[in-house]
Amino acid sequence: MALTFPNRSRSYDAAGRRVRFVGYDGMFQVAFFVETGAIAKASLSEDGYLQAFDAARDSIQDVARKAYTNNRKNMYVLTKADFH
Repeated sequence: MALTFPNRSRSYDAAGRRVRFVGYDGMFQVAFFVETGAIAKASLSEDGYLQAFDAARDSIQDVARKAYTNNRKNMYVLTKADFH
């Protein structure tokens, strides 16, 4: 099956300085984290990072799909390098 993102929820992980979101491959859940440096050039508040994620959601999910297609794991951390 293809990776989908039916759940639009996301959360900020302050300790890891990243935003967490979830994808699904059929009934299998796949956790994704995107580092804040990949979605914002400056330091932001939690709300700021979540808004930056929302603004770039489509491209973030495209990068997540590519990462998942290349190597199927159940957890990924997307970095700035993944977006180039």
